[in-house]
Amino acid sequence: MLGLPNTIHALLFDLDGVLTQTAKVHGVAWKEMFDHFLREREGAGFTPFDPRRDYDTFVDGKPRLDGTRSFLESRGIELPEGDEGDPPGSFTLHGLSNAKNDLVLRLIHDRGVEVYPGSVRYVHAARAAGLPCAVVSSSANCEDVLRAADIHDLFDAIVDGVVAKRDHLKGKPAPDTFLAGARALGTDPAHAAVFEDALAGVAAGRAGDFGHVIGVDRVGQAEELRRHGADVVVSDLDELLDGATGDPSSTRTTAEGTA
Repeated sequence: MLGLPNTIHALLFDLDGVLTQTAKVHGVAWKEMFDHFLREREGAGFTPFDPRRDYDTFVDGKPRLDGTRSFLESRGIELPEGDEGDPPGSFTLHGLSNAKNDLVLRLIHDRGVEVYPGSVRYVHAARAAGLPCAVVSSSANCEDVLRAADIHDLFDAIVDGVVAKRDHLKGKPAPDTFLAGARALGTDPAHAAVFEDALAGVAAGRAGDFGHVIGVDRVGQAEELRRHGADVVVSDLDELLDGATGDPSSTRTTAEGTA
């Protein structure tokens, strides 16, 4: 009924772009922050941050500091790392990252948080089937977003940017946070499914040898999600409930069949 192999006993969901529509808000915040920085550094002739290509390639799914570093490296820009207390907007990795965080919190406050109804429907179905569920997100604001979206109580565990920092977990595309999510649900990776919209997140699911990796294609990157390790790609999670998987040929079959 859930479109998963029968060997799957626990579900690990990314937040932005899978459960909530905050990926759009993050894209706006990254663009505003980077464009301001680039304009200050390079003048009016700067090349703006592309909220589609640059976002998907360099920042989506990664911890904030890693995303800042990755994009700047793509432009051949090196900045000192600084420290967490750097004022937002100062020319350090932490300063730019802090500016981005301030912007996204302001946008979430002003616009609120929208969920993907199909994803929430899927989580409710998983809960009804008795499967434990966790959120695994790079965001340090994960708890606030879940509460603002009124879906916090659907999840048994949360592994977010705060937990990753506390436990010294590497960010996606490393599998560390998903592995921590599986441990929190009392299962091993082979019996857990990962739900991700980001290329880095799908790669993390594959690197961790998870039993099933579902790519959620919100922006037309289905082939890229497959290349990074998705077993199945859907445009929304309720397709799995309806028995459709976007591209049946991409589904990995098992001797046990599907649940």
